Amino acid sequence: MSADAVQADSGGRGFLGWIERIGNKIPHPAMIFLGLIFGVIILSAILAWAGVSVTTEVAEPKPTAVVQTDTDAGSTYPSVERPPEQAVPDYDIETETIKAKSLLSADGIRHMFTTVVQNFNDFGVVAVILVAMIGVGVAEEAGLIAALIRKMVQVAPASAITFIIVLLGGISSVASDAGYLVLIPLGAAAFVSMGRHPLAGIAAAYAGVSAAFFVNILITPADGIITEVSNEIISGVAPNAPPLNVTQNLFFSIGSTIFCALVMTVLTEKYVEPRLGKWDASERPADAPIDHVPTGDELSHESRGLKLAGLYTLGAAAIVSLLTFLPNAPLRNPETGEIFGNSPFMSSLLFIISMLFLAAGLGYGRGASTLTGSTNVVNAITKTFNGLGGLIFLMLLIAQFIAFFNYSNMSRLAATGLADLLGRADIGALPLLVGFIILVFVIDIIMPGVIPKWAIIAPIFVPLFYNLGIAPQTVIAAYRVGDGPVNVITPLMVYLPFIILVCQRYRANSGMGTVVSMMLPYTVIVLVAWTLFFVGWYLLGIDWGPGAPVHLP
Repeated sequence: MSADAVQADSGGRGFLGWIERIGNKIPHPAMIFLGLIFGVIILSAILAWAGVSVTTEVAEPKPTAVVQTDTDAGSTYPSVERPPEQAVPDYDIETETIKAKSLLSADGIRHMFTTVVQNFNDFGVVAVILVAMIGVGVAEEAGLIAALIRKMVQVAPASAITFIIVLLGGISSVASDAGYLVLIPLGAAAFVSMGRHPLAGIAAAYAGVSAAFFVNILITPADGIITEVSNEIISGVAPNAPPLNVTQNLFFSIGSTIFCALVMTVLTEKYVEPRLGKWDASERPADAPIDHVPTGDELSHESRGLKLAGLYTLGAAAIVSLLTFLPNAPLRNPETGEIFGNSPFMSSLLFIISMLFLAAGLGYGRGASTLTGSTNVVNAITKTFNGLGGLIFLMLLIAQFIAFFNYSNMSRLAATGLADLLGRADIGALPLLVGFIILVFVIDIIMPGVIPKWAIIAPIFVPLFYNLGIAPQTVIAAYRVGDGPVNVITPLMVYLPFIILVCQRYRANSGMGTVVSMMLPYTVIVLVAWTLFFVGWYLLGIDWGPGAPVHLP
């Protein structure tokens, strides 16, 4: 895009400027979700009256399996972790007829009236936010966050800050909630400290955490569940085929993480940030905290605070290490002894991170004399929670919408119908794979969770591609490409209200239109670039992971 075009868009004109203006004129998100709730109720009744249904094969967890909890970004069921009972759940492939269910039937009305409280109680993102913000709130109020940002800016080359933030976002998907709640505010603060636009920092961090979520340089818990579902399907197609393991996409996942980080870095610096223009501090709301640059004695206090914060953090990390890495430690999986798979350590990772922030904040507050007593610590947490009141109310409405939407089966009907349509298309393997990527992309708008989508479409596409000589690991690699890019703009992203809240700290009139217009380029460019990356990898025939070729032997 030319410099003139960027300048035009940054002045509020152009396509994205139009999206921002229109988006910010729409009603408050709470009113939007109220409208969506009523829309789902009416549409469910119409579809049920019309007898809409579809019969398909679906991967279902066995009744004895551990209760599945999705920890993936964009999931409609944010994580409420439970102690694991086994490595990953077992799945059976069952034929199921999915019917539209009316919310205006007697059963539907009973469901709506009797589950409102439970829907909110089960909506784990609220608890996740509150727990995460305990540590982050204390660290921020003590001044640790600002001090760390200043140090990072001093040490890291200015030209590398964007890439570092984006890459850290990608790696944070191993504990996605922490990525949203910690890294995105840090991205804004880092950019402000360098005189850059904070919304560009938010965009870079948000894209890093979410737009390429299902790839990482590490093995994640979601890899284990996806592998188990796939193996169950493969056993029905080719009983003698060797099973997949969690490393079947490791090479592609590492390559994709770095490639997407580079793409998002260039996009941030060459388009998104220039479009935002120069940030004016007067855009902040009147009650927003003012960034303060310490001088003189304050710098010595800051230095002492950072040293003590480091010591406190090391102490807390040592305790966690003793509880994790010793033989038979309580945070290991009690049956398998593993640490980084399905284990109490991974299940409690967000809480551990929050407590590390709390320890660091307490240490900094003591060393820098910014938190001088327990009352100040409690006040810091209370202040953080006070700012989340509107967000919690919005989460109450979102919880009802998602629960009603899932009860009606509309998301499953749409996903299965689209999958069947593409599955019947008589085209070559590579075009079909690209079509599959686009299909996953579209489904992700209404069903952001990694695991629920795969359980519906894998029984259709794994056998289809297997019969074409395409290995299951190739299908999983294509699934990863389609799953991420739309996460940053879908209204069903449960952390979208939180992203808007962070934006409003720096631009008071920010709204959903601001976020969507800012993130739409990431969705489009990452989807196109990543798909081309996938096609190139496929044509070159590079193994997706150790012993995981593109084609069947």
